[in-house]
Amino acid sequence: MKIAVLPGDGIGPEIVAQAVKVLNALNLNLTMTEAPIGGAGYEAAGDPLPDATLQLAKDSDAVLLGAVGDWKYDKLERHLRPERGLLRIRKELNLFANLRPALLYPELAGASTLKPEVVSGLDLMIIRELTGDIYFGQPRGISTLENGEREGINTMRYNESEIKRIGRVAFDIAMKRNKKVCSVDKANVLETTELWRQVMIELSAEYPEVELSHMYVDNAAMQLIRAPKQFDVMVTGNIFGDILSDEASMLTGSIGMLPSASLDANNKGMYEPSHGSAPDIAGKDIANPLATILSAAMMLRYTFNDEANAVKVENACKKALAQGYRTADIATEGCHLLGCNAMGDAVVAALN
Repeated sequence: MKIAVLPGDGIGPEIVAQAVKVLNALNLNLTMTEAPIGGAGYEAAGDPLPDATLQLAKDSDAVLLGAVGDWKYDKLERHLRPERGLLRIRKELNLFANLRPALLYPELAGASTLKPEVVSGLDLMIIRELTGDIYFGQPRGISTLENGEREGINTMRYNESEIKRIGRVAFDIAMKRNKKVCSVDKANVLETTELWRQVMIELSAEYPEVELSHMYVDNAAMQLIRAPKQFDVMVTGNIFGDILSDEASMLTGSIGMLPSASLDANNKGMYEPSHGSAPDIAGKDIANPLATILSAAMMLRYTFNDEANAVKVENACKKALAQGYRTADIATEGCHLLGCNAMGDAVVAALN
């Protein structure tokens, strides 16, 4: 099993090192090869997605990614910024389905900013379409009008087949959970999402056991805070999913707890934490590696079809939390405060 390891920028190398440590502790037949991406790619090859990195990703069975971005690259031309490398690798690998589970561990109920009775027992899966929508639609850009005023243009686009394939992912996952799908759109205003709703309704006929509901995105944002446990699987487009999944992350106490998977049609995937590169804490050994370790567990489950070891890693994370180990972002009164490296060690110890 070949894994491309792309640590990236900021805290990326620190958190990825812990996930690699956990994978090595499983004694599986893995070949892990490291390459630069993001700002590190720009520094190494003048490109946020160097050709060699992209080729390694294509030749591997899965990709384990840290995070990209740093304020020092903000003045670069747009195509050279770290985030462009992330968008490009998703597009090049055709990773159209982003899975972001939001699971609240009982030990962290007090770390959420919401009341424990609102979030306790939360187990939500947000499925975000990742290669279409306003992030990739054409035309786009900034132009100057005849009167000299600047105008910015981005285009929201989806075709029927793009909607149908992400819908199938949502329905298939719901069949393994509580058989409820909430499709999020803005069909009362946007024709793109009017089509989205029509296709979801048509597709639902193939899944008679799954209850399909619809919700406008503004209401969905409110309901995630008001009553998040009403949801089982949420499916939505790229920009809505970007916003809602980050909102959902705070229900769990910290975005440092949320893993993610981005899959192609054959379950080849790129696995990364939902959080960013946090350059302000890079090198301080205080980042939370659990989202990255849990992303590695998702890799075992979805790409390598190794449910037993996926559960083993997840249970090791649960055990470390149950033993009172915390990084700074999820610290609670009376906990054992650990750094990034020590938390990785705690998960490895729990594995054994």
